[in-house]
Amino acid sequence: MSEKVRKIKSKLNALVNDSHTKWGARFAYTIQALIIYSLVTFSFSTLPNLSKGTLLFLEISRYATVAIFSLEYMVRIWVAENRWKYIFSFYGLVDLVAILPFYLSMTIDLRSFRIIRVLRVFRLIKITKYSKAIKRFKYAFKDVKEELVIFLTATLFLLYISAVGIYYFENAVQPENFTSIFHSLWWAVATLTTVGYGDVYPITTGGKIFTFFVLMIGLGLVAAPAGIIATAMEEAHKAVPDKDINIQSTNTQKELMKRKDKKSN
Repeated sequence: MSEKVRKIKSKLNALVNDSHTKWGARFAYTIQALIIYSLVTFSFSTLPNLSKGTLLFLEISRYATVAIFSLEYMVRIWVAENRWKYIFSFYGLVDLVAILPFYLSMTIDLRSFRIIRVLRVFRLIKITKYSKAIKRFKYAFKDVKEELVIFLTATLFLLYISAVGIYYFENAVQPENFTSIFHSLWWAVATLTTVGYGDVYPITTGGKIFTFFVLMIGLGLVAAPAGIIATAMEEAHKAVPDKDINIQSTNTQKELMKRKDKKSN
């Protein structure tokens, strides 16, 4: 690789991966604006009775935004230290899914695959890579993932126990609502999450008492993970108050440090 190409690659790497620089920040804000713009135009395209001029404008907007997102995706692949690692990373897959519907629509008859259009909303996920709050949440989630796994396991266990309990209390008097344990799972989900739609409810004394205890457990089940995540978020905010904790940005900084060391040597 020539020195000129290496310099271009280094500048593009800083542009797309380092939001601390002046042009990197502008690039990040531009991509965020384009993501929102593409979703707004996509939403407008679903309105009925649009004029030909409006449809043409929306179509041109679609081509333009997809072209920019495609160029961004190719640039990120080109500047990545490990291209396959980026391609199969979370954000690499998000970048791909954001432009995939456009290219699929050129090869697949969307009259029978209209669900592909729904994939366009995945462009919204792209915006998370430019949000420090989202990155802090990601790191906070990593810190407490073991605790959350335990709560998830406990929740699944309680869902099943609740479904079994209400089935035995209510099946005899409401066989149409509590036909089986699997049918009773809907009631268990609505009750444990304290939603309580009211479409299915117990009428026996035992069922009502059992529901009371399930509701009490449900209140704690909802509050506990929220408290754990809130504490982890506070710790993450203290640990990285003003830093952009982007893995790719870290790689960029490491690459620059290596080059400085080589020059000094």
